Amino acid sequence: MSDPNDLAAFLAQAWQHLSRGVADRRAPARYPTFATVGPDGTPQSRTVALRGASPSAGTLEVHTDIVTDKVTALRHTPVAALHVWIPRSDLQIRVTAQVEILTGDAVQSQWNQIPAGSRVSYGTLPDPGTPIDHVYAFEKPAERSRFAVLACTVTALDLVHLGEQHRRAGYSRADGFAGRWLAP
Repeated sequence: MSDPNDLAAFLAQAWQHLSRGVADRRAPARYPTFATVGPDGTPQSRTVALRGASPSAGTLEVHTDIVTDKVTALRHTPVAALHVWIPRSDLQIRVTAQVEILTGDAVQSQWNQIPAGSRVSYGTLPDPGTPIDHVYAFEKPAERSRFAVLACTVTALDLVHLGEQHRRAGYSRADGFAGRWLAP
């Protein structure tokens, strides 16, 4: 980045990494940590695959099995935090988002794009998290009815660059992601 004081360029850099995560399975942003709050108030985090990123709309997309703990948590509290670390750029991206759980006909186009071999991620029997008798006492049928898209509307981003001189900026949907510098 040529001008370290350019808030718009700093935000564009973060979105470039997020978009690259969708397109390149080796990119660090491909597998963010996705955090929710369980119905009992317990924080829960897990790694997910980033499947969509739209800088213009300020949205991210994650796919999941409808019977996972993350969906249960989101039905109770429809917000999530995503965390990405970009080692070569020394950049931490933290995202806060409102999450809508989409299923059925609304996600048919996404389902159609999933390779047959990957569809087995949606339909584990017994349900994910269920105790089993031995390590492989489960099946992985592809169940279209279990596929869900988590449509994440970004409400805030917090970016931290850990360089010789650290930089931190916060961006909010409420002000059109104009951004402001924060003490790192």
